[in-house]
Amino acid sequence: MPTTFRSIQEFEPGQKWARLFEEFWPGYRRWYLQEGEQASPGYLTCLTALREHMQELVPTYEKLVQLAGGGDTAARFLSLYRPTPYLTGCSQAVWTRDAPLLVRNYDYSTNLWEAVMLHTAWNGRHVIAMSDCLWGVLDGINESGLAVSLSFGGSRAVGDGFGIPLVLRYILEFCEDTAQAVEVLQRVPCHMAYNVTVLDATGQFATVWVGPDRPATVTNQPVATNHQESVAWAQHAHATSTLDREKALYVNLNDPHENRHRFVQRFLEPPVYALNHDRGWGTLYTATYDPIHRTATCLWPGRELSQTFTGYSEQTLTLTYPVTDHHRLM
Repeated sequence: MPTTFRSIQEFEPGQKWARLFEEFWPGYRRWYLQEGEQASPGYLTCLTALREHMQELVPTYEKLVQLAGGGDTAARFLSLYRPTPYLTGCSQAVWTRDAPLLVRNYDYSTNLWEAVMLHTAWNGRHVIAMSDCLWGVLDGINESGLAVSLSFGGSRAVGDGFGIPLVLRYILEFCEDTAQAVEVLQRVPCHMAYNVTVLDATGQFATVWVGPDRPATVTNQPVATNHQESVAWAQHAHATSTLDREKALYVNLNDPHENRHRFVQRFLEPPVYALNHDRGWGTLYTATYDPIHRTATCLWPGRELSQTFTGYSEQTLTLTYPVTDHHRLM
């Protein structure tokens, strides 16, 4: 089944976002409640957690809840506090040899992906980001030139904290550089293990390993796939080829003959580019974020969509992936 990819611009939460909520909410509601109504925290617990850890996001959260109709389940879901666990693949790396660049592949099921890029200015700072959970961020960049990306950390541990896409939204809304982003990742609790790579306009970068069962670890590793210091979940590591992808990216980064353009193309080739769509782990897009020129580019084999803050365009692309059996969000 073809996938419709959309780039949307709406500076204040409004009707465009409300239409996205209406489209995706049935699928998200099923996912959020799949472990039962009592498995998710109550509204006041969610709101209290947001106020404690990401107070600046609360006014935006309240606007979105209102646009979503003000229902209790939607309000709890949109807090992304202790959400239903979910897994992704993903590879990401920082190129620093000349002009810095954050490059990433997002590996997931075609049927569980919003396929939406949003350009917003909800809190005054312009943000271009790939959307997840309706206002979370898979990867993106803000007008200060701060770029972020996430990949699953390869652990079964689940605990108290927020879904990482909301933490990345918070970073892009309120941080200007890598140091500020790292402080957030060290402070805000996350409910599962993730690797977050951040890069700013000065070329400073970090990969931060976060998880619910340990303090955040800040590293200077330019590559992240789906494990942290070591493989903690062998079955997942094997299924997603996390070690093979990591090794290939390090080989290319350390190759003295590699150049920036060629390095990006490596993400469109095996083993980094995944074709396991029948198992829900296929590469859905490659993204590059240039913190100096403030550009966000999505790539697919033979296709490219590049956006800037001053020249952002709303577009619709039709993408074709191998069919999977998972239930769509719609």
